[in-house]
Amino acid sequence: MEFTAQQIADFLGGTIQGDPTIKVSDFSKIEEGKPGTLSFLSNPKYSQYIYDSQASIILVNRDFQPEREVQSTLILVDDAYQSLAMLLSMVDSAKPRKTGISPLAFIDSSAVIGENAYIAPYVFIGENVKVGKNVSLHAHCCLEDGAHVGENVILYSGVKVYYNCKIGNNCTLHSGSVIGSDGFGFAPTEDGSYKKIPQMGNVVLEDNVEIGANSVVDRATLGSTTIHTGVKIDNLVQIAHNVEVGMNTVIAAQTGISGSTKLGKQCILAGQVGIAGHLHIADGTIFGAQTGVPNSVKTPNQTLQGYPALPIMTFHRASVVYKNLPELQKTVYGLQKKIQELENRISSIS
Repeated sequence: MEFTAQQIADFLGGTIQGDPTIKVSDFSKIEEGKPGTLSFLSNPKYSQYIYDSQASIILVNRDFQPEREVQSTLILVDDAYQSLAMLLSMVDSAKPRKTGISPLAFIDSSAVIGENAYIAPYVFIGENVKVGKNVSLHAHCCLEDGAHVGENVILYSGVKVYYNCKIGNNCTLHSGSVIGSDGFGFAPTEDGSYKKIPQMGNVVLEDNVEIGANSVVDRATLGSTTIHTGVKIDNLVQIAHNVEVGMNTVIAAQTGISGSTKLGKQCILAGQVGIAGHLHIADGTIFGAQTGVPNSVKTPNQTLQGYPALPIMTFHRASVVYKNLPELQKTVYGLQKKIQELENRISSIS
């Protein structure tokens, strides 16, 4: 499909600087822009590329002020990144979607499959499973007994949904993700071994949740591990048993959340964040990369980083001190030596 700059600007509510009739049929990164493609600039670090980019159209924020001539046609919008997301979503939704049930899939006779489903080869659907309308189950997905899947859900290849777990509407689970595996529950015994505690609960994913590849959400010991509406989870994330993740929270890769911790709404967890168990994290909390969280966060809308988690400005000041510790140590040793020399002189005089 081809679109003119004018059509794109009308769709986004943007303002054109350049040729309104120029056409694009694809997307490109700004540093790799080619004729016939649309790119965008939202991060100032990439501003240098806009002057030499060959992209036909570039989305920019309305406050963008070029330092010299730009060859591309610009479309000025309120938020270039969000506008790009709107365009990508429009193009993605226009792609043809597969439907139909492969004869190589296994579907138990008690399962209920909604209209317009796509079920690929080697999918397993167990007893009393319910699958909503417009669901896509790619190859080697497994829905164990009693699992419920809402409408407009995509499970990519190799997704495993354990028994009695529930997935809401408009969710996307990427390859290798596991929903409902046992929580890490073991009781120590007198002989030093560990006895497994049966994990009798389930996992509930509410609507509009996305989970990245090879991420795991463990089932609750009792009750539910709950991922609320709008949560976005990256690849390689571990959510332990009985965790609750608040609405519209986002969690980046290699993060681990220990059992029974409650995350508030609209939190942001950067990569490799580790959160201890049985904590409460206030709404709007932001944890920077590699933050360790041993205690609850009671004040909302803070940005924290480091271990233990500190307010971000305190962390930055502490980082400067840490970097200078070798020199500070030399200074302290030197001062100690001088003090000792002074004390020795005073002692000799007295």
